[in-house]
Amino acid sequence: MKLFWAPQTRSQRVIWMLEEAGVDYEMEVVDIRAENRDDTAEFLAASPMGKVPAIVDGDVAMSESAAICIYVADRYNPGTLAPALDGPKRGNYLYWMLYTPAVVEPAMSERFNQVEPNRQRSGWGDFDLMIETWDNALDGRDWILGDQFTAADVMLGSSAIFLNMFNMLPETKNIGAYGERCLARPANQRAFAKSEVG
Repeated sequence: MKLFWAPQTRSQRVIWMLEEAGVDYEMEVVDIRAENRDDTAEFLAASPMGKVPAIVDGDVAMSESAAICIYVADRYNPGTLAPALDGPKRGNYLYWMLYTPAVVEPAMSERFNQVEPNRQRSGWGDFDLMIETWDNALDGRDWILGDQFTAADVMLGSSAIFLNMFNMLPETKNIGAYGERCLARPANQRAFAKSEVG
């Protein structure tokens, strides 16, 4: 597998996911901040918008971090990093897999850009509702689905770590400690080390 990535982007969560899954992969840096980019055809086939992360895995070429994490979990660790397709936790798993791109990130952007929140207008509610819903879901649990770490924890854990790093995480019952558990995972530590050296 080839991972197209750039430092300090959503690529970090895919590196973490690949480390959790134990997949062999190579990393190719894409300079997304360059004015005159010369993206390869292979990269653009995986990411038509020219964004990272993106992967090529045999005949599969795709982008978007949540989609990549779902693919990797189902393809390489079904039943471990992802509940079985017909398992009772699958629906809840998919909800939390998409919570970061559909709820956390829009609410963070709204707050960061000082956009007046409107719970009726916005599918993500607002920043406070996003935090409250996520925090309550972690009551009495180590991981979002309970005792078992899944790809949904890669997505949510990356958000918890980011919120804490940039002092955007308010005082919570559970999310702060959850982020620390995610950060301490050996696969996440390896991912951070790899993203530092590229």
